Amino acid sequence: MNVLVTAGPTREALDPVRFISNRSSGKMGYALAAAAHGAGHRVRLISGPVALPPPEGVNVIPVVSADDMLTAVEKNLAWCDLLIMAAAVVDWRPRKPARHKWKKSQGPPVIEWEPTPDILSAIAPRKTPRQVFCGFAAETRALAREAKRKLREKNLDAIAANDVSRADRGFDAARNELAVFFADGAARHIPLASKAVCARRLLAWLENLVEKKVKNNSKNS
Repeated sequence: MNVLVTAGPTREALDPVRFISNRSSGKMGYALAAAAHGAGHRVRLISGPVALPPPEGVNVIPVVSADDMLTAVEKNLAWCDLLIMAAAVVDWRPRKPARHKWKKSQGPPVIEWEPTPDILSAIAPRKTPRQVFCGFAAETRALAREAKRKLREKNLDAIAANDVSRADRGFDAARNELAVFFADGAARHIPLASKAVCARRLLAWLENLVEKKVKNNSKNS
């Protein structure tokens, strides 16, 4: 099986030396890529800027901005059977980044913001009947409600939601706890565990989804 994973944060320039980003370490996405490779799959990992060694046997595609990540996903989308969007893409960027470094003496800069591309929404129309898309939802409240909304709106087969308001799990932590919702209405829970354990359990469920789609497509062809 061909598995495409996105991981880590993205960065959007404020000026030549500053950027806006988030606290994502990339550990969850890297754990998923490693788990997929360990299960014998071919893996491509599209990674934002992280301080992690590349997983053994995984083709890493480095990116920086949301535009970079969208381009990389679009280039590799047709190749994959399973897409896991574990990256934490920055939602907003300056409309016009400063050409020169802001000086403190100039006072606080006034920034006009614009949304970054919604990668899942952009690629949803290109999803084929054989492909499985899994998203991630990093939330601080209304976890289930927000995850189910994204599941519906972004044409996903599954979404893994995690609470990032706590220091012992989620962003930049070694462990995670996932609430996983599926397009057929099913829901499953992965209790607090290492991200490697979470990755293996989530991957097993997603492998089953791919197998079901392959069987259904074979019956209908």
